[in-house]
Amino acid sequence: MASTDTHRVGFVSTRFAGTDGVSLETSKWATVLERLGAQTFYFSGLSDRPGDRSRVVPEAFFGHPDIAAINRAVYASHASEPEFAATHGLTVVVRPAAVSDRIHELQLHLKAELYAFSRQFDVDLLIVENASAIPLNLPLGLAISEFIAETGIPTIAHHHDLHWERQRFMVNGVADILAAAFPPAHPPIQHVVINSIQAHDLASRRGVTARVIPNVMDFDRPPSPVSADAISAARAAIGMEEGELLILQPTRIVARKGIEHAIEFTRRLGRPARLVISHASGDEGSAYERRVLEYADLLGVSLVLAANLVDENGDARSEGVRRFTLDELYHAADFVTYPSQIEGFGNAFLEAVFHRRPTLVNNYSTYEVDLRPRGFRVVWFDEFINPGTIDQARRLLDDPVEAAAWATRNYEVGRTHFSFTVLERHLTDLLVDCFGAEV
Repeated sequence: MASTDTHRVGFVSTRFAGTDGVSLETSKWATVLERLGAQTFYFSGLSDRPGDRSRVVPEAFFGHPDIAAINRAVYASHASEPEFAATHGLTVVVRPAAVSDRIHELQLHLKAELYAFSRQFDVDLLIVENASAIPLNLPLGLAISEFIAETGIPTIAHHHDLHWERQRFMVNGVADILAAAFPPAHPPIQHVVINSIQAHDLASRRGVTARVIPNVMDFDRPPSPVSADAISAARAAIGMEEGELLILQPTRIVARKGIEHAIEFTRRLGRPARLVISHASGDEGSAYERRVLEYADLLGVSLVLAANLVDENGDARSEGVRRFTLDELYHAADFVTYPSQIEGFGNAFLEAVFHRRPTLVNNYSTYEVDLRPRGFRVVWFDEFINPGTIDQARRLLDDPVEAAAWATRNYEVGRTHFSFTVLERHLTDLLVDCFGAEV
């Protein structure tokens, strides 16, 4: 393998914090690059990374008040005041001059901070994590594009969510900015996407060639065993009763996750069960959470929102209640539901494979194209739950031997195609593309 011991890698994004997919995958990339000898540094608006290797600029965070105000002004789905939109048959967002001025002011500020970050840590490779793909921070995307154009710094643009994949960005007043910087097409940039559909879209829409690097798990290091006492403690904290099945929905509560399917699945199993959702709504509002709670009540499904009980360290206590890790929650689960309608890849799916849990999957496009052909064995459905779906799930619950065989097969498929070893090969090739053979 090529050595990276001369490289100082600067990761750039709106945030590196928590358990969102971008933050998780950045950690995995950093781990592999550090194994290869690189040093890693972080530029973002919100961060839980080491302070001595980070530059935190509040305006880089998409939740900063100034950035949120810009988004309300330029996206029809965000607009809350009539002057931001004019109606001509369809809703068209017109960008006020004051908003343009503020975008460019923040762009100059963030570009200056990128220069300062580069000097502070002597960065010689930039890895942009989704900030040049999903336009939640327009000034940051423009700043990144200009910084690359002005410096020629070798750059890997790691795209997780392209803006045309999200309905909320389709009607907007920033088509010029999206064309220029989401993503930019400068020669120093090596583009990376997480599924083959995105690679096709980038080529057809932007004339840009992209390498497909799927999300990964460290399949060469199986998860640590979890004691029966820890599993019992987790189930007790959730409020599980004896004989109940724990059905785990290991996602945020957002509409594209299709949680109604998980509720219906839990109901139609016809067995004592609770559906446990591991994460909160996050930054996409609470309306869908209310919808999920109402639908569960309508179908008579016991639903547990467990975000306040999950902690990465697993030893935190809140008002005397022990929290537990997501790993412990996976081990406590009898079945995992992943009925997403849209996913860039599917981190939670790989997590379920990694923890050897039987899993229900909606046949979302990336699963159909990039995952199912690999040979995973899951209970899957197309758009709606049918009796065959339920029969197959019951068979797995009643036959531990068959469930274990599926789990073993899935783990081996994961290790073959979605491991850190696979990621290392891709990153080594990318470094050669960026710096030549002597890297």
